[in-house]
Amino acid sequence: MNDILVLGKGVLAGLAVSAPVGPVTMSCVSYTIAKGRRAGITAGLGASTVDTVYGTVAAFSISFVIGFLLREEHWIRILGGIFLAGMGIHYFFRRPASLKEELKRESAHSAYVSTFLLNLANPTVVLSFLIILTALGLPRQKTRGENLILVTGILLGAMLWWVLLTIVTAHFRNRLNDRALRWMNRIAGVAIGGFGLATFILAFS
Repeated sequence: MNDILVLGKGVLAGLAVSAPVGPVTMSCVSYTIAKGRRAGITAGLGASTVDTVYGTVAAFSISFVIGFLLREEHWIRILGGIFLAGMGIHYFFRRPASLKEELKRESAHSAYVSTFLLNLANPTVVLSFLIILTALGLPRQKTRGENLILVTGILLGAMLWWVLLTIVTAHFRNRLNDRALRWMNRIAGVAIGGFGLATFILAFS
């Protein structure tokens, strides 16, 4: 298969998995508003790292990992739901400092860790990659070189989404005040907590 075609399909897969609105999106937007473009991109990098790891599992069809995720999906959803609900409560009740103080308050490292853990709590992303890669016409059996190119495309696609999201959010950032930041935290808290509750309920369905 043509390497450029494989890379392009990897980019599409990375975009398709990253783009849906979820807790990671809300967290990335929140970091961008509170701390600026650099923090938003760093948060996106944390999410992209996990997407790349899960995309690697799907691309190389690492059967024992996929089998484990399928077998333990019930407990993964329960623990992931509890984690997301806890993050939602934290965001909702967190009292933000002023925008100027927020710029000095947390390091970019915390943004990376936060979105890394949020995305890590949803390992069913592997199954999403399997479905998307199959829909894009990629065979399960590929050469190691093709898989590496595919994974590179997934990373590029994921980062492309988070960079675009950060740029758009940062564009409107200067129009917000401290009151808007407080409401942004509450909205992010409700959204993340809601996703956590939904994940927890789905574990028993």
